[in-house]
Amino acid sequence: MELHHISAEHLSVDRVREILDNHLRLALSDDACRRIARCREYLDRKMENPERPVYGVTTGFGSLCNISVGRDELAQLQKNLVMSHACGTGERVPSEIVRLILLLKIQSLSYGHSGVQVATVERLIDFYNNDILPVIYQQGSLGASGDLAPLAHMSLPLLGLGQVEYRGEVREAAEVLAEMGWQPIGLQSKEGLALLNGTQFMSAYGVWSVIEAERLSAWADAIGALSLEAFDGRIEPFCDEVHLVRAHKGQLATARNFRRLLEGSEMIPRKKEHVQDPYSFRCIPQVHGASKDTIDYVKQVLTTEINSATDNPTVFPDEDMVVSAGNFHGQPIALAMDFLAIAVAELGNIAERRIYKLISGTRGLPSFLVARPGLNSGFMIPQYAAASIVSQSKGLCMPASVDSIPSSQGQEDHVSMGSNAATKLYRVICNTQRVLAIELFNAAQAFEFRRPVRTSPVLEQLLADYRRHVPFVEDDTVMYPHIETSVEFLRHEDAR
Repeated sequence: MELHHISAEHLSVDRVREILDNHLRLALSDDACRRIARCREYLDRKMENPERPVYGVTTGFGSLCNISVGRDELAQLQKNLVMSHACGTGERVPSEIVRLILLLKIQSLSYGHSGVQVATVERLIDFYNNDILPVIYQQGSLGASGDLAPLAHMSLPLLGLGQVEYRGEVREAAEVLAEMGWQPIGLQSKEGLALLNGTQFMSAYGVWSVIEAERLSAWADAIGALSLEAFDGRIEPFCDEVHLVRAHKGQLATARNFRRLLEGSEMIPRKKEHVQDPYSFRCIPQVHGASKDTIDYVKQVLTTEINSATDNPTVFPDEDMVVSAGNFHGQPIALAMDFLAIAVAELGNIAERRIYKLISGTRGLPSFLVARPGLNSGFMIPQYAAASIVSQSKGLCMPASVDSIPSSQGQEDHVSMGSNAATKLYRVICNTQRVLAIELFNAAQAFEFRRPVRTSPVLEQLLADYRRHVPFVEDDTVMYPHIETSVEFLRHEDAR
């Protein structure tokens, strides 16, 4: 099986997607092993002749930073840290996010600024490669001092504590370690702090969301183009000339993508009776384009984050420095994830308006997209569902990053709440996927009333693929299975 070697080389979001999609196994490069071992050896030497207390290495944590801990108690200090900080609650973190947390923590520790043992990183790799996923909970992190509670749950199984999901079953970690023939890791000085400090919980949600946001952005264009066809919309607002005089990158890219999607259509060039389309059609380049630009920006921020060492203190063996600072603070990505939630929610917001127009009984389409409205309610209630979901997303878009609640007796007096930004963003992504699925359900139904006219080859292929899963609705039927099948279609297919 193909390997991905963890190294100091740049890790892109696209490469992360390849690792996940292709189920690549992980391995430490020789260079990463050397960096990790050198930092650990430096820290051991540093502790033999301590000139002054080192935060989290020879002292307590947070506001207990002024309390020194004896040399014979340092290992227990690190184990106590992991146990006492595992205070997560709420829903479990989805398995695809847990895999990302492991990957990103391994990457961050590989830079050789954290002071961990090579064996500790290797065991995290063992978990990843064998799909042994620590049970982590969504609530409990303030997004500063790192994602302490969730990363503590990630770390418990290293010690033979806590729970893991293995082969579809939640089990005690100690049982699975024994089954694999692995001994629990004995943490050395600073290791617990290196594991718990860091932004990998937030970053994992952020990276997953960027990957999905790119997919949803492409789907929003394809589905929006089909809706434009079904609504007998105009192509003129998508011409280059309009967008070159307001040259936002995403706006121009969206207009060009729509012209590509609609090339060869029999519907779009037909003479139109109407002079203008509603904004939800006419302003698609401006709205979808702004979301594209936001996704690109957030992708850049998260790319920087996942190529960073974010625990504390930071160890610099070559400079003979151990610096207690704040790379664990989630503010850079908290702001970005709040921004991304807004951008993705807007893809759903404008899609719901297109759904409404398709069922409105205008432009030659029957009311609620059924041949016999009245007897049949048709597509009346899918629009209600979409409106409900969009409304929830609007509430979730209140920025988490504008809040801060002091903790640790005031020592940690400003926090990012980036973990809340991350989990809210996840929900907005899922919500928007559902709204776009409902738009596709409506647009495919609506275009059938334009037959025998054909749309473009690209969209005809989309319709053919979709119709293998979701039928045309002649008369009222139970609708929710078709909506769920539409969601699954978007989840497992890439846009055209």
